[in-house]
This record gives sequence, structure tokens and C-alpha cells, in this order.
Amino acid sequence: MTDTALPADRHSATRRATMIGAIAVLLWATLALFTSSTGAVPPFQLMAMTFGIAFLFCCLKWAKDAVAVGRGAFAFFRQPWPVYAIGIGGLFLYHLFYFVALDHAPAVEASLIAYLWPLLIVLFSALLPGEKLYWQHVAGAAIGMGGAVILLLARGAPAADQPVGDLLGYGAAFACAFTWSIYSVLSRRFGSAPTDLVGAFCGVTALLGFISHGLVEETVWPADAWQWLAIVALGIGPVGAAFFVWDYGVKKGDIKALGAISYASPLISTLLLIATGKAEASMAVLLGCLAIVGGAVLAARDLYLKK
Repeated sequence: MTDTALPADRHSATRRATMIGAIAVLLWATLALFTSSTGAVPPFQLMAMTFGIAFLFCCLKWAKDAVAVGRGAFAFFRQPWPVYAIGIGGLFLYHLFYFVALDHAPAVEASLIAYLWPLLIVLFSALLPGEKLYWQHVAGAAIGMGGAVILLLARGAPAADQPVGDLLGYGAAFACAFTWSIYSVLSRRFGSAPTDLVGAFCGVTALLGFISHGLVEETVWPADAWQWLAIVALGIGPVGAAFFVWDYGVKKGDIKALGAISYASPLISTLLLIATGKAEASMAVLLGCLAIVGGAVLAARDLYLKK
């Protein structure tokens, strides 16, 4: 069944939800830039602070709803345990891997590898009931992975004294891509869970980040106002509002279209890092980015050729 076969009102609602979800793509494109601007704040502490900021804004919204609706405003908390497992696990693990990747690998390479998740969303969503996996999905994924390999090989063979942290960073970036793609596809199975529930996920993720920070890290506060501003910006945008619009989009919009739109993120993110002097342009970065974006476009070919 094509989109044109859908009732006009349903098609319009799906398109609107997809556009709302696409706002997250623009916000996430700033994630690497803001994260690299937070100074020496360790990953778990950064997770606790940014998700804590997002949770505080959610609490303000819930308080406003409680005044207007009463106790019934919190009925959305009653959900099956898998909803919480998927939501909390997805947010906590994704950001754990992402922050570790940026802390142990160059920002451009780590970001481009992590941004393989749009390709994986296309692949995994094709395996959902009623969907099929076609050659362009496999070929596009292979080309995208090739782009990541180009970035890794451009650094040359690891020297004997090369820090193990670089390898840890690349591994975390790959884990990040798989975590977010799985979370996004599984979230669609629980489309009835309201988007307000994302606020609870943020709160628990902030708590887990705080506990983990106390166990394995030493507290390092931001050194200046710009680092504080970057942390607040993270909590409001890519670690805050982005999750709400993305949740709404993947549940009520076209998840494959969102995957295709997400392919703009690695390019925008890389250009932001280069424009702000946090990374240098190189032929390897260009080729890697073109391969990842090109493979993604091929994987979503049916979206662009749909009549």
C-alpha cells in the first residue's frame, strides 16, 4: 500500500509527525559540537547534568498539567515494564557510548561512525512485520560501513604505543549506532505509550549517570561560562527536546522517511565541527562522509522513487 492509498487525514497526520520527528535531526547535528565544548567534564557527570536539566524542564511541564488536569495528569506513568526497559536502556546506553566515543576518539571520526544509526534504522525497520529487505538496503549499509572503514584506515596501522583509548572510542561509536537504531525501531512497537513518558526516561538516566559518576569518576566542574552554556544547551536541545520530537515521530510518522532524513546529521555535524575549528577538513573525512551519506541514500531509494 502506498501513501496515496491512505485516507487524506491519516496521510496528513503521518506527514506532520514525520516533520516533527525531523526536528530531532537538526538538534542532534549540534551534539558533537556542544559535547566537545564542555571541557574536561567526565562522561557520566556530563550525562547526569544534561539529562537532569532535561528532567527539570519536564517536571515544570508535568506540574503545569497537574494544575490543569489534576491527579489524572500522571496516568501515563502506568506502562508495561518493557516500555521502561527500552526507553531507559536506549537513552542511558546510547549516551554512555557516545560520550565515551568522543572522549577517546577524534570528534569527526567518532561522530561519523556513530551516525551509522540511520542506515541501521532502515535495515531494522525493513525487518518489521509487513516489510521486506531489498538489495538496496544491504548495498547501502555496506557502502556506509565502507565509509567508516575509510575513516579508520586513514589513521594508519595502530602504533605499538598508540593509546588503547582510541580503540575504545571507535568501539563505543559502533555500539552507539546499534543502540539507537534498535531503540528507535522497538519504540514503534509501543506506539501507544505517550511521549510525556520520555521525561521519566530522562530522569532515571540522569540518576544512573549520577550513580555511575560517583563510582568511577572524579567530579570536574566546567571551567568557564562557555562550558556551562554548552552543558545547558545540551540539556535543552540534543539531550532534551530532541528525544520528545523523535519519540513522537518514530511512533506516529514514517520511520523509514525519518531514517532517510537523519542522513543529513553526519554531514551537518561534521561541517559544524570544521567551521568552529574543532576538526580539520581532509580528503578522508570527505570520502567517509560521502560514502556514509551516499550509502544511506541508496538504502532509502524506495522513498525517493515512490510515485
